[in-house]
Amino acid sequence: MSEVLLDFNNVTMQFGGVTALNEVSLQIKQGEILGLIGPNGAGKTTCFNVMTGVYAPTLGTVSFEGKNLAKLKRFEITKVGIARTFQNIRLFSEMTALENVMVGADARKKASVGGAILRTSRQRHEEKESRERSMELLQFMGISDRAETAARNLPYGYQRRLEIARALATEPKLLCLDEPAAGFNPAEKEELNELILKIREQGYTVLLIEHDMNVVMKVSDRVAVLDFGQKIADGLPADVRNNPAVIAAYLGVEDNAS
Repeated sequence: MSEVLLDFNNVTMQFGGVTALNEVSLQIKQGEILGLIGPNGAGKTTCFNVMTGVYAPTLGTVSFEGKNLAKLKRFEITKVGIARTFQNIRLFSEMTALENVMVGADARKKASVGGAILRTSRQRHEEKESRERSMELLQFMGISDRAETAARNLPYGYQRRLEIARALATEPKLLCLDEPAAGFNPAEKEELNELILKIREQGYTVLLIEHDMNVVMKVSDRVAVLDFGQKIADGLPADVRNNPAVIAAYLGVEDNAS
């Protein structure tokens, strides 16, 4: 049985009088692709934000490799091995594609500020390694030919790939993708599915949040479903697809089987 990488244990997230997550529990296992789906407003992105330190849960705990993340800052969560992309692309628009990825690689640099100012041999070595690794990631993502192009001038699909490359540059153990298929046509979604499988083949664990059930069902080893802030299903894709509660949540009809 695969080792549990992230344990999202009985988490409740409240904003004033609104409960965005209600006693949600999830486990992400080493080496798997876990799909997290649900209708709009189900709590998917809130779940992501709690995992990555944007929000501190009202109740419950989030642990990564057995370590409680509650008191860690967002950059510290990146250092322990969790990286994410965003539903709305967040790139440094005036920087080149290569420079954007190198920003992600900076999360693993050990040279001091003083070393950067003085251009010590250690700093120069790390910068060289960062550039080489960033180019490798651009090549892996299929956009190395645009390495010197400003991010704002890249086609939308390339921007999506660039954001994933930047996340991978932080050397994560868990890669969290937030609605990566948003705005994609069917052909682009197929390419995305292939890319996610390639990423897993490289040894990464992937959490995929997506509104499009078809995207998730094709690549996920396991699927969890949220609806109105509660987990209503968790299992193999085929089982989840045929779950009456899931069908009801997506079609907006009453589940008479429960």
